[in-house]
Amino acid sequence: MKYFYALLFLTIISLPAFGQTETQWEKGTVSYVSSQNVYVKFKSTAGVNIGDTLFVKKEEAFIPSLVVSNKSSTSIVSSPIVPEKFAAKDEVFVKTIVTQKEEKAKKTAEKDDDKKQVEKPTAKPLVTVDEDNIGGEAVESGKQDFKQKIKGRISAASYSTFSDRNTSHRMRYAFNLNGNNINNSRFSIESYITFRHTLGEWQEVQDNLADALKVYTLDVKYDLDKRSSVTLGRRINNKIASMGAIDGLQVEKGLGREFLLGAIAGTRPDYSDYSFNTNLLQVGAYIGHVSAPGKKYQQTTLAIVEQRNHANTDRRFVYFQHSNTLVDNLNLFSSLEMDLFENINNEAHSKLSLTNMYLSLRYRFSKKFNASLSYDNRKNIIFYESYKNFIDQLIDDETRQGLRLNASYRLFKFVTWGANLSWRFQKSNMNVSKNLNTYVNISRVPLINTQLSLTANFLQTGYIDSRVFGVRMSRDIVKGKLNGDVYFRMANYKYKTYEYSNQQKILGASLSYRLTRMLSLFVYYEGTFDNLGYDYNRFNTKIIQRF
Repeated sequence: MKYFYALLFLTIISLPAFGQTETQWEKGTVSYVSSQNVYVKFKSTAGVNIGDTLFVKKEEAFIPSLVVSNKSSTSIVSSPIVPEKFAAKDEVFVKTIVTQKEEKAKKTAEKDDDKKQVEKPTAKPLVTVDEDNIGGEAVESGKQDFKQKIKGRISAASYSTFSDRNTSHRMRYAFNLNGNNINNSRFSIESYITFRHTLGEWQEVQDNLADALKVYTLDVKYDLDKRSSVTLGRRINNKIASMGAIDGLQVEKGLGREFLLGAIAGTRPDYSDYSFNTNLLQVGAYIGHVSAPGKKYQQTTLAIVEQRNHANTDRRFVYFQHSNTLVDNLNLFSSLEMDLFENINNEAHSKLSLTNMYLSLRYRFSKKFNASLSYDNRKNIIFYESYKNFIDQLIDDETRQGLRLNASYRLFKFVTWGANLSWRFQKSNMNVSKNLNTYVNISRVPLINTQLSLTANFLQTGYIDSRVFGVRMSRDIVKGKLNGDVYFRMANYKYKTYEYSNQQKILGASLSYRLTRMLSLFVYYEGTFDNLGYDYNRFNTKIIQRF
């Protein structure tokens, strides 16, 4: 019964909320992507603060994707909070507060511009009623509703490791294409495919092609109208994002301006290698609500899904997802799954059980101070690709679940302090972990015009204690062309089970060079040196062609 109340509570808080202050979406574009950060260019960042969330717009939904860590007057340095890859020219949005004074000044400027223009009489398009869009927006006859927008990238990368124990060279090729409304039609295509292999180990590719070839997205979509579509292929549905990729058919129908119905039928990717598996059938339906343009943003989805394994029922569950701006400066995102069925020792039962839940609240107290609180108990999250080093993987694995508190405060114009505190807990006291990460970012160091970041991380688990201290410097070497950064980290690990410790010194550097407007080259090096004499070096290169 307590799970019912939890679901009821989330449903209630998902109702529309109205604030007294007006907000608006500001659009920016990604200018540069490094191994750690995404740089975004805006006309002005006056209304953006460190710790704010940046969004990516997919269809009619704004998806939280980046968190601001530094900024200048027109540029933002951000960190990804989603697994999706970013590329130059990608559009990113941020919600800013518009005061009445600013809005009045904006309208006055628009009126002045109108006075300067010479009006010419033009024939107004005929406004007709779309019978399939009753309750929706009026449609102008002769107006092109679907405009082509194609962007993509092709990349080739090498990942080399050198150590006393092993030396390996891996190659990775990636193709990403987003073709919206091809030739101004209702058809769109989307793909993200990678192929990777280790030099000298081609036999492994021949033995299991699916382990080398990863199809993360490959679908064709047909728009029935602006809010209704049919999709065939592999695709993550943003309305039920935590379910991951869906293989098969997805249908969505808009009802009026704000509501929608959807259905899925097909399979889910194989657990071991992410290949297509026809034995893992799934079918489901959902109802959703998305705020109309001009209203306070909110999105809610309630779905029921049944998943099978070799024709036998594997899972039957309810899925709930909601994101909203409850009041000004407060953002909420939540998702949960509640199982309705279980099969233990071939005995099937109908039982309500909360299996996955994620809740995140972010509040901006002022232009200088903001904080967020999240709770995560999602299970069985699998990363099929990861190029993080040992330290970052360790911290991510040990701190993903549980409570997490983030806060940042701008001490001075170019100086920001922040801290992240996470706590994973269980009734059995097993797998308990505590983590504290604190940092100071200086967005502009006087005289040398360099960005500087100082970090300290303290991790405590049931089997290991670690302390990591680091410093990173980055700057434009040739503005708009060549960017570089260097960093140094000191790590100390104490393994409780084996009663020994290990100290590491890590030195890294990277360069990115924009050869042309659409062609970029990246070079990265990291060396790890420990007190046990095991040295480990990584050298990566990547070339990206955008179109």
